[in-house]
Parts: sequence; C-alpha cells; structure tokens
Amino acid sequence: MGESLPRSKPEGSVNSKNPVLLETNLAGIELRARGKVRDVYHVDGRLLIVATDRISAFDYILATGIPRKGAVLNQLSIFWFDFLRDLTPTHFLTANVDEYPEPLHRFRDRLEGRSMLVKRADMVEIECVARGYLSGSGWKEYRDNGTVCGIRLPAGLKESGKLPEPIFTPTTKAQTGHDEGLSFDGVVSMVGRDLATRLRDLTLKIYDRAARYAETKGVIIADTKFEFGFIEGELVLGDEVLTPDSSRFWPAATYQPGGPQVSFDKQFVRDYLESIHWNKQPPAPGLPEEIAAKTGEKYLQAYRVLTGREL
Repeated sequence: MGESLPRSKPEGSVNSKNPVLLETNLAGIELRARGKVRDVYHVDGRLLIVATDRISAFDYILATGIPRKGAVLNQLSIFWFDFLRDLTPTHFLTANVDEYPEPLHRFRDRLEGRSMLVKRADMVEIECVARGYLSGSGWKEYRDNGTVCGIRLPAGLKESGKLPEPIFTPTTKAQTGHDEGLSFDGVVSMVGRDLATRLRDLTLKIYDRAARYAETKGVIIADTKFEFGFIEGELVLGDEVLTPDSSRFWPAATYQPGGPQVSFDKQFVRDYLESIHWNKQPPAPGLPEEIAAKTGEKYLQAYRVLTGREL
C-alpha cells in the first residue's frame, strides 16, 4: 500500500469495448488505502476491497490499465475462497452489492463484479510464499548459491524445474519497492515459532490442494503467495488468493523445464517495457492498446481455464 498513482484519468478506457477503471473515488466513504491494484474503504466496521484495472511492473504502477483485470482478480479470489473453505477460514463476506451497506448501492456501476466486502483482520506482516517450481528470484538465488531462502536444494536443478517437494519461502511485506526473502528462522524471530509453523504448514497445505486441482485443468501453479491475519483470535486467509498477480500459472501443455515458461500473467507487459528500454524510474510509461488487450486476454484465459466459467 502507499504507492503513488500514475497521472492519468481515474476512469477511462482502452477503447469503447473494453472499459478500464484506474481509480475509485466513493464520495462519503472513508478511503483506507490505495495499493498497486486495490482501493480499500472502511464501511461499518468492515472493509470494502475494490480491484481496479491498474497494473504494476518493476514496482511501479503503469499509466495504462488492463481491460477487465480487476474483475478477474476479484472473481478468481472468490472462487478460491470457496474452494478452500474446508481448509481455512477467510475474511470474505460477500460480493453481492445488494448485500452491501446501503450507502454503497449508488456506486453499483463501479463495484459490481470487481469488489468484495470482508471482515477486518489484524494482518501478519509476512508474505507466505509456496514454491513448487524453480523460477524468478528463487531460480536466481539457486543458480548463485544452491539455496532458496536459505533452504539447500539438490544440485543440478533446471530453471522452471519441478522441486523435489514444495517449499515455504516467505518474504517481508514491503510497502514500496521489493519484498525481501526470509528464512524460516527469520519468520520465527518476527512472529514466534508456533505461528511461524502454522503459517508454513497452512501455506503448503493450501498450495498442495490448489496445485492438484489446477493440474486437472491443465495448469501448473509454479508458485504463489498468501496473506494471513487474525479475526477475533482466529487465523484466516485474506487479501487476494491464487490470481495471476499473486501466482505463476503455466499451461501444462507447453511446459518444458530449462528456461522461462509461457504464462497466464503480465509477461507481455514486462517484455514490452524491456523492449522500449525504460529505465524503471518514474514516471512509468503507458502501454500500447495491443499490449494491454493481450495482457487482459491472458488474465481472462486464466479465469476461464481454472473455473470453467465465462466472466
């Protein structure tokens, strides 16, 4: 939370067929925070979370939104909250605008499909990451040191290769800039051994359940991150869950270890930004319509494949 937004119209469109919502301003409703993607409001002791179409890359919010991205993130999280309900309680209450407090009803056009009402939780300041495959920063650390977050791994693993078993590789929760990797002992020093063990075990249990399900849909969940918090003393799953923003989703049909993979995420965006040699300093550039549209389709494809539904 706390990143500055790009200077662009709060509500505009990539084109008339693909409306894009970059920012919400709900008059009379208390704004708690704006994150890279979500706007969060206080409402009657609960939180309203609105997933906008903002997209970030290299730690900066770009000036162009991605069509329907917020709806994908919101609806996919709701799908997973329901799917995992027997494994863990969550902060989710409802996504039906009719069930929201009455003052929110006049904002239906901005809330329908891209928002949820949740319980307020005292969040644990740790990103709980599960990795089943060796990619991204994990691959870089392994290549240099043979470890990931201090966990020694067998020699000879390939980039994008499947790990012998999933591992817990938590990070700090940076308000700006990069999250920093933590060892398990680092988590213990922050929250105590009992909670650290619960976070690790629940993270791996959720990952295992979701990864096995995704395999039946032809999707590999290479890694993902979760956030947990406490509500009246009970540990609950919060924030977003198993979305293309918080996970690496790879099509199983094209999977080939030994290099980067085709993925259901913002790789089109990263590749474009590298191609224009952006110095990764503000102001963040905008995106061509084609890049935004292709990225939006990747997000929609992830939703369709994993849920079996149309958005």
